[in-house]
Amino acid sequence: MARRFRLSVPHPLVLLTACVILAAIASHVLPAGEYERRDDEATGRSVVVAGTYHEVEPAPVSLFDAIVALPRGMADAAEVIFLVFLIGGAFTVVDETGALKRGVTSLIRSLRGEDLLVIPIVSLFFATGGVVENMQEEIIPLIPVLLILTRRLGFKPMVAVAMSAGAAFVGSAFSPINPFQVAIAQQLAELPLASGAAFRIVFLAIALTFWIGMTMRYARRTRGDTVPPADGAAPANDPDSTEGVRPADLGIFTLVLGTFAVVVIGMMRWHWGFNELSAAFFIMGVIVGLLSGMKIGGTAEAYVRGFRSMAYAGLLIGFARAIYVVLQDGRVVDTIVHAMFTPLEGLPVLASSLGMVAAQTAIHVPVPSVSGQAVLTMPLLVPLSDLLGMSRQVTVLAYQYGAGLCELLTPTIGALMAILASAGIRYEDWIRHVLPLYLGLVALGMGAIAVALAIGLQ
Repeated sequence: MARRFRLSVPHPLVLLTACVILAAIASHVLPAGEYERRDDEATGRSVVVAGTYHEVEPAPVSLFDAIVALPRGMADAAEVIFLVFLIGGAFTVVDETGALKRGVTSLIRSLRGEDLLVIPIVSLFFATGGVVENMQEEIIPLIPVLLILTRRLGFKPMVAVAMSAGAAFVGSAFSPINPFQVAIAQQLAELPLASGAAFRIVFLAIALTFWIGMTMRYARRTRGDTVPPADGAAPANDPDSTEGVRPADLGIFTLVLGTFAVVVIGMMRWHWGFNELSAAFFIMGVIVGLLSGMKIGGTAEAYVRGFRSMAYAGLLIGFARAIYVVLQDGRVVDTIVHAMFTPLEGLPVLASSLGMVAAQTAIHVPVPSVSGQAVLTMPLLVPLSDLLGMSRQVTVLAYQYGAGLCELLTPTIGALMAILASAGIRYEDWIRHVLPLYLGLVALGMGAIAVALAIGLQ
């Protein structure tokens, strides 16, 4: 009998290190080239100038320099890594109050046998985070809490990742207002912010319905034999989760939700970055620790335990960033972008728009930052779309669906690799689960682009 093929992927750190070395090899094989850049007042970023690509002096990266890029990647991603550490510490404080476990118990009891409804409830929360603030790294310290929930319900860890990171990534890709994706892309395309929002909301609803429905289907089919009692009773050796929510817990939940609200407002109105987010969550953790009676010393010790638990996640994020550092050093990032978009110039409008989706998908592997990819590619695609008679709004959609949905798959997304590591899920197992769903979402995105072209979306 023929053996069934099984995808096998090395340990995440081995995989990312191999990608760094491949990036160094690319610097020896690909011609070095660059676009000229200018400062853009609308976005406050440096953007490329269309039509200025030119070859430059080669800068091949040696093997030793590629390894040196690993700590450089850690330094380059320092703001993100510190965000993960400080959020991880804050939620360790929250977790050690016992409020989260008691909240999980109360949620299960309130559903009374309809516990599959946990999936849409949790998914919509994280999807909202993706829609409004491109939630990624913030998910990492929440995975242990979600594992408690899914374990109590008899679901596999895959469900925890699908209804958190998966829902957030889908929400981000189809969002009408994501400040790191559609907002930057529309500014660069000189479109009004939130233009085409109604159109995007329709396809956002379809995408989330599809994702949540498939997650519920998977959870039902793979559910373990041990299902919790209908009254939500917890094991006797878990005293924190055998009782309902206390009045003090409500205060903790209010503080946590209030912090998320402040963070969203800060990002959208006050232009907060990662450092401000880190500060907000650090303050939240300190207040929770003091109000719960942990005192200053106990709160500090909880933070240390949280930092320790996030160390691996921080390493993955830094290693992933090192790939882009090597490509930049080798001066081949612009070469890759130029090679991807040049063939689109002679295609019909529909074929060119779908080709943009494919090109944005491919570019997102070496350029894993959605905002960085926007300032790199949109100034090149806007003149091309004008030349082809294509709506600039369609160009923005192609960027969203290409780059945004690729975040479900690409190993160069440090947050994704850290989330999978926190959940104890091998990358190849995640790929087997998510690939059919990803293809379905890409098909939906391409269908949305065809509709946008048909109705003349502007």
